Amino acid sequence: MRQRHDEPLSTHRADILAALERLIDVIAQLRHPETGCPWDLAQTPTSLIPYVIEEAYEVVDAIQGGDQEAIAEELGDLLLQVVLQAQVASDSGDFDLGTVATGIADKMVRRHPHVFADTSATTPAEVNQNWDRIKAEEKGIAHEPNKLTPKLTKYSRTLPPLMAASKISVKAAKAGFEWDNIASVWDKFHEELDEFRAALANEPKENQQAELGDLLFTLVNLARWYDLDPSEALQSTNRRFIQRFALVEGVAEKPLDEYSIEELEALWQRAKAQLAES
Repeated sequence: MRQRHDEPLSTHRADILAALERLIDVIAQLRHPETGCPWDLAQTPTSLIPYVIEEAYEVVDAIQGGDQEAIAEELGDLLLQVVLQAQVASDSGDFDLGTVATGIADKMVRRHPHVFADTSATTPAEVNQNWDRIKAEEKGIAHEPNKLTPKLTKYSRTLPPLMAASKISVKAAKAGFEWDNIASVWDKFHEELDEFRAALANEPKENQQAELGDLLFTLVNLARWYDLDPSEALQSTNRRFIQRFALVEGVAEKPLDEYSIEELEALWQRAKAQLAES
């Protein structure tokens, strides 16, 4: 085991720890059964799930925007969710923030033996191999690096559907579950499109949903073949739509539902051209 050399606590680090302690105290006060906030007291781990997801996405958006102040603010909102979840659990006698912090620190030490012990790992690939092996040992399962089903299942359970589909597609392709050429992928797309249309015309809603899923998954595979990120593509489209919609609303002289579809299309094309020129 490598010797750890702890340096004296710096003033900066002490300030950080003091700020974290203040946040913990603030959340504890909000959850005080007699003097706390009614909203915070009403929360459960399940009721807070939407906020965890929302704040995580807002962190991503801030990072992509590159505004450091916004990143710091959104990371604070996400940290709030961690501390609040831990406080709710502590109030129920389940665990506390110390349990969370100790658990993740211990995990990082265990899974980085090339840093904290004598294992050698000089490339990211070797680090990943060690990580997967140690993780399997922790869970008491056989380490089967060539068996993808557990990993694919985790993607489908824990990631947003479009991101999960992308990761599943990449992993399956690397394992050999792949078309021979791009033409075959396009053939599959048209096949799935025809099946979706047929389902819409003749089949129950459940089958329509299934065929829509197949079509979307094939689109994800097409994106992979062209080295495109479907999540980023859809996010970009969402932003463009909102920008154009805002311009349409800005020039509209009456409620949008009073315009004909032809008039709305004209306003839309005008907004599209205006953004293209800017």
